[in-house]
Amino acid sequence: MRIHTLAFFSLIFVLLGSTELHAQKWKNGWVGRYVNSIINDTTAADKSTLTVYPTFASAPETGVELGASILKLFYANADTLNRLSEMQAFTFFTFKGQYGLVLDNAIYGDKDKWFFLGETKIQQFPLSYYGIGPATPADNPARVDAFQVLFKQRVLRKIKKNLFIGPEIDYQLLSGVNFEQPAEGEPYPIPTGGNGTQNIGVGVGLVYDNRHNVLNVREGIFGELAYLKSFKGFISDQSFGTINMEVRSYHTLFKNNVLAWQIKGQFLHGDAPFNQLALLGGDRLMRGYYLGRYRDNNLLAAQAEYRILPFAFSKRLGAAVFASAGAVSPTIGGFQARNIRVAGGVGLRYLLFPKKDIYIRFDVGFTKEGANFYIFNGEAF
Repeated sequence: MRIHTLAFFSLIFVLLGSTELHAQKWKNGWVGRYVNSIINDTTAADKSTLTVYPTFASAPETGVELGASILKLFYANADTLNRLSEMQAFTFFTFKGQYGLVLDNAIYGDKDKWFFLGETKIQQFPLSYYGIGPATPADNPARVDAFQVLFKQRVLRKIKKNLFIGPEIDYQLLSGVNFEQPAEGEPYPIPTGGNGTQNIGVGVGLVYDNRHNVLNVREGIFGELAYLKSFKGFISDQSFGTINMEVRSYHTLFKNNVLAWQIKGQFLHGDAPFNQLALLGGDRLMRGYYLGRYRDNNLLAAQAEYRILPFAFSKRLGAAVFASAGAVSPTIGGFQARNIRVAGGVGLRYLLFPKKDIYIRFDVGFTKEGANFYIFNGEAF
């Protein structure tokens, strides 16, 4: 079980800064001014904000993780009629020589002429490998230590209101691989890419997006249909193609309540490496399952979440309840009801930036195999 605490110290700041005693102690110092700027969101609504805070995490594979997180929020041309753009960076290191840098971006140009949506990961970090297929056992995973690079970016041009099209790129590198078999149980066959792999997928995506605030959507729809292809010999060790399909829908109920749902499909053909198969789990979809707990050529998953943002009795505190179901399969026609995995959970929300309607989420996801905790800026989807 891993505890993700990207916003751990933000919570500490909030709890301490909310008491009169600590507020008085910090009021005249730079720490006090910085904490006050976060808690009371002193930046004007049309001005960009840049928040920096230390982070702490713990995981069985890594031990203690220390690092820092940066969140930048802004409107193109400082015009609040434009959509809210966000850029996040998270870096960490452990005392076992592991490290990582994670970047996320959703950047809207003026009048939505351009839309840049992507993520980057550079890390020396262990992976847990449970095998490939829809019914792999939960016990005795292999440990894969490797240097990893992931770069995904969409460069989208508006072709009509809320509709975008443009090239997509997906580059992934796995090098310096040490595939450590479990001490107990049968050893795993080394999968495609298990000794290291490099692949670049290029393609095109069509996106419909009428969201205004990607970190906390109260009303709107996001839909994507994309195809990417990697060619062996062109910066790639394998040849395979990937179809990505996704729909997210958000509906405001009553005053502050939001019902959100998501459906996602991923379908691969060709000889894809194990690290680029469709992965079930993670901090966004199928919370409670480790990312990659199940992996295969095809994935179908859905989730729904009910959010109270905020409670009627509070200006800053809210909550959410969520549930999801999904499965992986070696073939499109091979999905079976017995292989459907379910997960669910609850979470607390704290309104970090009132003027930009941005919350920190504290989620716990449950599965039949246990629970996982997640703390991040913004909603899961």
